[in-house]
Amino acid sequence: MASSMAMDILRFTQQYSLYSSSFVFTIGTIGNLLNILVFTTLKLFRNNQCVLYVVTESIANIFQLTIFALIYILPAIYQTDPATSSLFWCKFRLMMISLCTLISFSTICFSTSHQYLSTSHLFYLRQLSTIKLTKFLICTSVIISMLHTIPFGIFTEIQASFCGIYNRNMLNYIYYVYCPVLSGFLPVLIASVFSFLAYNNVRRIVRRQIPIVRRKLDQQLTAMILIRIIVFIVLTVPYDIQRMYTYIAKVNQSNQLYYAIINLIGSILVTLFNLNYAVR
Repeated sequence: MASSMAMDILRFTQQYSLYSSSFVFTIGTIGNLLNILVFTTLKLFRNNQCVLYVVTESIANIFQLTIFALIYILPAIYQTDPATSSLFWCKFRLMMISLCTLISFSTICFSTSHQYLSTSHLFYLRQLSTIKLTKFLICTSVIISMLHTIPFGIFTEIQASFCGIYNRNMLNYIYYVYCPVLSGFLPVLIASVFSFLAYNNVRRIVRRQIPIVRRKLDQQLTAMILIRIIVFIVLTVPYDIQRMYTYIAKVNQSNQLYYAIINLIGSILVTLFNLNYAVR
């Protein structure tokens, strides 16, 4: 009875992952393309540092959503996972997920910090918020993120027709550093602190002698970033907690029903996490 129920849950999870990833890919790609189109064509936004971060994040998000969609769509088309037979695809998909995640999350942190600087009442802090610094940080983020993918490419392999990472030290790094820190609580903390500080700056911005158009633009961008950070926290933290629990609790297939339920919960949280790349 339990075994039959577990198989039903696993089949449902597989179908759910396919349709949810296709849905998130569709709305996310459209949304990110609209972001790029709007922010690169309107003159009002062209010289704004936060907009450059938004465009960079949107590009990374499109690549990320494409990889996630292919992970579920290709097995449905070919009735087998290409990652179990193609070592290139096995390595490439994990490297791209790591690359796009770090670029996307770092730009979120940079955009909140720059919005804090640009809205500060201190002149020397506002001077730090420049297009030149923005381009430097984006290039640095891309380079570091690319270097970070190298271990993923080295340690990803196919064993027993399953694509994954089996090196114990690399697994410890992923579950104790990469997932909870680099792609979890660290960007959440940084983005939360700077968005709160930027919000406080905007509340006092009325007292400063600046043009009304610039004031409204700062208020709108800060409100947009604040909403983005709230969504970012809600979608990221549950997924990180679930990933850590799965690894620490050593969830395996010995208890089929328990494994199926954890797998279903994980798939739902993955969908919510992937919405990070679809909402802006």
